Amino acid sequence: METTTDNGKTVAIIAYITLIGWIIALIMNNGNKTTLGSFHVRQSLGIMCVGVVLSIIISFIGISILTWIVQLAIFVFWLLGLISAVQGEMKPVPVFGEQFQEWFKGI
Repeated sequence: METTTDNGKTVAIIAYITLIGWIIALIMNNGNKTTLGSFHVRQSLGIMCVGVVLSIIISFIGISILTWIVQLAIFVFWLLGLISAVQGEMKPVPVFGEQFQEWFKGI
C-alpha cells in the first residue's frame, strides 16, 4: 500500500480515459479535491463537450473532410491534455482551454 500522495496526478490522467474514466476521476476528485485533478477534470470535460457539439454541427453540414479535420483537432487537444496530466502540469489546451476553466469552475 502506497502512503504517499500524488497530488491529483492519478485523477488528472484518469480524466482523459473515456467518459467512464472521466466520471471515475470526478468522483475521486470530489473525495479528495486537488488543484491538478480539478484542472484536468475540467479540461477533459471541455474537450468532450466541444467534440460532441462540433460533431453534431458537422453532421448537419455533411462535409466529410471537415469531419476528419475536427476529429483530428479533438484528438490533438485530448493528447495535449493527457501529456500535460502525465507530466503533472496545468497547461490549458489551445483555443478553448482557458474558457473550459471558467465555464466549469464549479467542478
